[in-house]
Amino acid sequence: MPRFDLSPSELRAYRSEAVEPADFDAFWAQTLADHSPTGATASLTRLDTQLRLVDVWDVTFAGYDGHPVKAWLRLPAGASGPLPGVVEYVGYGGGRGLPHEHLVWPVCGYAHLLMDTRGQGSAWSLGETPDPTGSGPSFPGFMTRGIESPDTYYYRRVYVDAVRAIETLRTVPSIDPDRIGVTGVSQGGGISIAAAGLVPGLR
Repeated sequence: MPRFDLSPSELRAYRSEAVEPADFDAFWAQTLADHSPTGATASLTRLDTQLRLVDVWDVTFAGYDGHPVKAWLRLPAGASGPLPGVVEYVGYGGGRGLPHEHLVWPVCGYAHLLMDTRGQGSAWSLGETPDPTGSGPSFPGFMTRGIESPDTYYYRRVYVDAVRAIETLRTVPSIDPDRIGVTGVSQGGGISIAAAGLVPGLR
């Protein structure tokens, strides 16, 4: 059970003293506009995994600056849709893993897109997406990579990738684009919060 230093009623009333920078919204609007893929479509390759209840696709989509980002798309076997979807982001140091992992969402009837995290995947689960702007897979060190400037900060690239992952799932024919949510644990939870702030219409 998590422990908190405030009571439930105090937690509900709590408001951070942090002040949003005046250019915050403009910065992210410009970032997404500058790094929007032009004419790029996602590549989806169906895999023969021998799974009976889940169909799996190997996905590559254009992320920040058009960099290729890997993901797994898992659907309930034989589903025709329109399906609700979940985009999941991975915890710190991990990657998208293997095709037969993370089957809970599709078995429960959801489309599930699990995004690889650029440059990560060398700690506890496999990753296949490099970070061309930085160095290759390394752990730890991502939290401060490029932190000297908002323009070069590592998570600026990751958050753009996260937005593009949602857009990719919305383009899959069997998906209901109005019923998509995001989730993740640890780092993945932080990416989920960022994505929810940048993408309108999430559930």
